[in-house]
Amino acid sequence: MSDGRDNGREDLQSAVGARERRKLRARSRSEGGLWFGLGMMGLIGWSVALPTLAGIALGVWMDHRWPGRLSWTLTLLAAGIALGCANAWYWIQKERPRD
Repeated sequence: MSDGRDNGREDLQSAVGARERRKLRARSRSEGGLWFGLGMMGLIGWSVALPTLAGIALGVWMDHRWPGRLSWTLTLLAAGIALGCANAWYWIQKERPRD
């Protein structure tokens, strides 16, 4: 006769084994589908576009307010693009699968 501990141990082992098989199956599947890819493209696009547009808007306002030899619009356009690219890099690294 076996006691309840053996039965409980077998239940735990089978539950852990089933969970491990599910994880391995999920890892073997592709990393996201069409919707994941489209969502990621949208995220990257907006993370670059918004700082760029904000830099342009602020630069145009500054050019009208404080005209000078250098263009604030071009300066802040470059700064917006740089900030947007850094932001996109952050999101790509965050979503990248870890091995």
